[in-house]
Amino acid sequence: MEGKPGLQTVYQAVQALYHDPDPSGKERASLWLGELQRSVYAWEISDQLLQIRQDVESCYFAAQTMKMKIQTSFYELPADSHASLRDSLLSHIQNLKDLSPIIVTQLALAIADLALQMASWKGCVQTLVESYRNDVSSLPFLLEILTVLPEEVHSRSLRIGANRRAEIIEDLAYYSSTVVSLLMTCVEKAGSNEKMLIKTFRCLGSWFNLGVLDSNFMANNRLLLLLFQVLQQDQTPSNLHEAASDCVCSALYAIENIDNNLHLGTQLFQGVLTLETAYHMAVAREDIDKVLNYCRIFTELCETFLEKIVSTPCRDLGDLRTLELLLICAGHPQYEVAEISFNFWYRLGEHLYKTNDLALHGIFKPYIQRLLHALARHCQLDPDHEGVPEETDDFGEFRMRVSDLVKDLIFLVGSMECFSQLYSTLKQGNPPWEVTEAVLFIMASIAKSVDPENNPTLVEVLEGIVRLPESVHVAVRYTSIELVGEMSEVVDRNPQFLEPVLSYLMKGLCQPSLASPSAKAIQNICSVCRDHMAQHFNGLLNIARSLDSFTLPPEAAVGLLKGTALVLARLPLEKISECMSELCTVQVSSLKKVRGNTLLSQDSSNGISSDPTLFLDRLAVIFRHTNPIVENGQTHPCQKVIQEIWPVMSETLNKHRADNRIVERCCRCLRFAVRCVGKGSAALLQPLVTQMVSVYQIHQHSCFLYLGSILVDEYGMEEGCQQGLLDMLQALCVPTFQLLEQQNGPQNHPDTVDDLFRLFTRFIQRCPIVLLRSQVLGHVLQWAIAATALDHRDANCSVMKFLRDLIHTGVANDHEENFEVRKTLIQEVLNQFGQQLVSQLLHACCFCLPPYTLPDVAEVVWEIMIFDRPTFCRWLETALKCLPKETSGGAVTVTHKQLTDFHKQVTSAEECKPVCWALRDFTRLFR
Repeated sequence: MEGKPGLQTVYQAVQALYHDPDPSGKERASLWLGELQRSVYAWEISDQLLQIRQDVESCYFAAQTMKMKIQTSFYELPADSHASLRDSLLSHIQNLKDLSPIIVTQLALAIADLALQMASWKGCVQTLVESYRNDVSSLPFLLEILTVLPEEVHSRSLRIGANRRAEIIEDLAYYSSTVVSLLMTCVEKAGSNEKMLIKTFRCLGSWFNLGVLDSNFMANNRLLLLLFQVLQQDQTPSNLHEAASDCVCSALYAIENIDNNLHLGTQLFQGVLTLETAYHMAVAREDIDKVLNYCRIFTELCETFLEKIVSTPCRDLGDLRTLELLLICAGHPQYEVAEISFNFWYRLGEHLYKTNDLALHGIFKPYIQRLLHALARHCQLDPDHEGVPEETDDFGEFRMRVSDLVKDLIFLVGSMECFSQLYSTLKQGNPPWEVTEAVLFIMASIAKSVDPENNPTLVEVLEGIVRLPESVHVAVRYTSIELVGEMSEVVDRNPQFLEPVLSYLMKGLCQPSLASPSAKAIQNICSVCRDHMAQHFNGLLNIARSLDSFTLPPEAAVGLLKGTALVLARLPLEKISECMSELCTVQVSSLKKVRGNTLLSQDSSNGISSDPTLFLDRLAVIFRHTNPIVENGQTHPCQKVIQEIWPVMSETLNKHRADNRIVERCCRCLRFAVRCVGKGSAALLQPLVTQMVSVYQIHQHSCFLYLGSILVDEYGMEEGCQQGLLDMLQALCVPTFQLLEQQNGPQNHPDTVDDLFRLFTRFIQRCPIVLLRSQVLGHVLQWAIAATALDHRDANCSVMKFLRDLIHTGVANDHEENFEVRKTLIQEVLNQFGQQLVSQLLHACCFCLPPYTLPDVAEVVWEIMIFDRPTFCRWLETALKCLPKETSGGAVTVTHKQLTDFHKQVTSAEECKPVCWALRDFTRLFR
């Protein structure tokens, strides 16, 4: 932004943002105001807007800008301006307290973030409480500041560092009793003022969440008593009920370590158990919001006392009345209530699985049986439901979560016992269709965990399903087909059922609403019964020929072809070539018919989709899963097929060279084709590389880099191919480096970075000396060092893997004659780039990268260190000296002792793990 804009200009932009009827006007205003917020002028302009108080919109924009600037650009302010900024913000919040609650919240956040960064503002809580506690009109904004202050301590927007954070938490713990006293005063003054009580409970919950309240002090506090009184009362307004529920959940979460908080834990435990009557009253009144609140509290209670529930069930705080509360909730007619408790049941199952104590399992078995019974009931579709079960709506997703939970808990009940009980409910009575469907759904969840060996019940179930009359409800057919797919191992053990099962599934495949699950079931049976299915291959081929006549989504059609390819690989070698040719010809002929457009539409004249990706995906899955066993010296049966389809692939690639989606699918298809036949694809190498390089000069699709890495992986160890592959690499690097040199290039093209470094890594793995001696290496390393700071999971992982593998080639003495050559070349690399690399890695860890990337960084650091430990020690020392020792707010970021301790921990490590732990602890000082 060139120069400071006038206030009137800012007002006009804010008005346009909120009131311009033209969307493009709003967008222009938004972009301009965003630029203003990033500029240094935003501080003064925001302050002026808040002083003038012209309207709600401009004040909200100013308050939000102030908060954002303090969070992200605090370093722009000189230290001597911090106190005046604080006084100004406190003045603004006092003057604007009645204008709008969201403006108060933004200013409260700005004040909290300032307090956390401003080391010179000592005892900020005490100052604020003393300043405003006696003015009733100021209490709402005081409570707002005191609510957001603990929440902001662990905010990701603020990089205040572990030292400052520890100092703040200690400070807040010291003043916590002052805050609790203030909250008790607020409650006394509030009387029946709902808004004030809500603010009080929100504030208390925030301090509980930070874990700084003294648990013994809180156990006897009147606030705790008040919380439960509010939750027990039938007439409590909804918003207050929610605030009290949130606060109790926060208190329960805060005492996760029960033994250290026994007194408060006991009080909360007893308090929650008193809420059962209130829950039943909320159910009777059909007040679903309150029902959900109670269920959250009951679930949090169980989560908190889980260790006690498992270690001392039925005793003291392991009292299983807690599970009874959850089962009462599971009995509620609305499935959303039961769903709240799922995470607890997962965790309980995990704990019990690890203990592997049958006597203990016996205690919990009846509870899990009751839970499964309730879940089966919740999975029932409405009796008047028409059509098949929806899988993508909320209820469909709930059923999927039930299926996952049942799979995790079934070991406690016994999968065979449960499966038999479910089946007997279908045999004994004549249940309504929706009950039958739900039972079949649960049976499908556990079918795979039932031992299929000599199991008459499973055989009986299979027999019963394939004889289901077509007159049953279509949802029952749908779910029974899914169950058959899950029982593919039973079919494998009882091949006499293969014929009737396939016949049953073929009927489903021909029915539009059942085609998708039928295709999936056939795919499962092909995968598991590959040997038995070989005799049915012609049937599969017929399905493949008429794939587009079935009403199948693309992924189901691809799944069918996957199953077909898996069976194809089991045929005799001489048959594979012929059958694969036929399988591919169907797709290739469709690909030839595809016209120039790439719209996802149906060609009305012949019913064939005009989208080539459909057929490319099908070819890819055929190549990917046709993996026959080929002895040395034998020609790969798929080699001829791949040579036959190359001209069509090449033509498709040329025709759609500008369309990233289609080019990506072409590359994927070629990748699996090359993988399928390995060295047998040699004839494609030269024309493929020539075309890739040619198209890439104009259209930088990163998938070409990925395909290049596949070619290097297959041919990189063939001496005759190495120079050609290096030429390919250099040709691809020129446009790639130009793309990355653009402003924010790596950030805007993380896929390119990812695929580029995969390509380099393949060179290091297959023909390291070729890359190490190439002219491109210097540029590669400069980009690698720059990209270490890229915060993108896949791209960063690829960069780190390249650096690790690169240095490892000079460390791994694999007794090859060229080890010494490799070692010398790596030494030259590190002599030139070592210091820069170590400094950049450390800087990236402290200021750019999320914690999950640190293990990858640690591996690079470890490789550098074991290559040359003494030199690495010096490089690390130099890098550490360059780090800032203080924050812009004057707080100590890192002490001299912490620097020397970190240096010693890393440089004395005897394996990689301690390096990673040291990095984790050290980088917290800068987060």
